[in-house]
Amino acid sequence: MQVNPYLFFNGNCEEALNYYQKALGARIEAKMPYGDGPAEMPIPADWKTKIMHARITIDGEVLMASDATPGDYKAPQGISVALAVEDPADAERRFKALAEGGTVRMPFGPTFFSNGFGMCVDKFGIPWMVNSPKEGM
Repeated sequence: MQVNPYLFFNGNCEEALNYYQKALGARIEAKMPYGDGPAEMPIPADWKTKIMHARITIDGEVLMASDATPGDYKAPQGISVALAVEDPADAERRFKALAEGGTVRMPFGPTFFSNGFGMCVDKFGIPWMVNSPKEGM
């Protein structure tokens, strides 16, 4: 069994995936636009190139993503995508990349439980927690 976060975007999923490639070293494993769905699926013409389903990996871990159908997008609440990065310098680099153009909720820095930890919401509205855990945490 696998448990994978599934991220929904407000029409900018492809832009987000491309950004995660650059910022996090993500690899796009699969991508299907709405235009490749069943012909009877009621999708506006300008949504044919929007992403119905995508699968990316970040250091081997799977995230899935999609553009929410028109009018159905809601910003994420009560959840964050957590990255555990062994090297504190690499964790800080990834945090800064995710925070660029977004909102920092907690600046990256050492804590009682971590060599470096920070929280942000990226420019696509996805909440992230980046952690470089201390040994045993």
